[in-house]
Amino acid sequence: MNRLVASAAVLSLGACGAPPAEPEAPARPPEPASAPTLPGTPVSAANKLTAQGYGPLRIGMTHAEVEAALGPDANPEAVGGPDSASCDMFRPERAPEGLLAMVENGVLTSVWVRRNAAVETDRALNVGDTAAEVKRVYGAAAEVMSHKYADAPSEYITVWSTTDHQSAAARGLKYEIGQDGRVQSIAGGGPSIQYVEGCA
Repeated sequence: MNRLVASAAVLSLGACGAPPAEPEAPARPPEPASAPTLPGTPVSAANKLTAQGYGPLRIGMTHAEVEAALGPDANPEAVGGPDSASCDMFRPERAPEGLLAMVENGVLTSVWVRRNAAVETDRALNVGDTAAEVKRVYGAAAEVMSHKYADAPSEYITVWSTTDHQSAAARGLKYEIGQDGRVQSIAGGGPSIQYVEGCA
């Protein structure tokens, strides 16, 4: 009897109307449209500055291969070196702003980045990071040298992946630290990362 009463009560409640609907989940905001890489915006994992180059740019490529990979010089009127046949620094058209390729005697010897915090190294370091952070990341492998033109805290922090720093096979990363104690530029590649005035 009790079971019948309970069933009747349920049926009569059901006849009064459907149970209240579950509240709708809030709508998800639309995905942002893709935008060009700007300083501070992370870049693709494939596009890291390393001792071997940047993205499709690999140390040892010919000038023609650099252009095939990221395009010709974005500003051909700019002077990249006193003798562009022996050494030239230029930004390929499709490279991020602030990224320069150094080509010596027709061969890519290093890649440099300035004024663009979006380009990061394979250790997730960027222009704008502190010298203390660079030293923490590399530990004892970090070699510190005084800056050629500025007093401390300006300095150079270099990390080599090879023991011989002068041969064409040498590879490393150099972080230039400014007066504010932060990274101003990063160079990755061969012995030319040690240059302090572009092609010199």
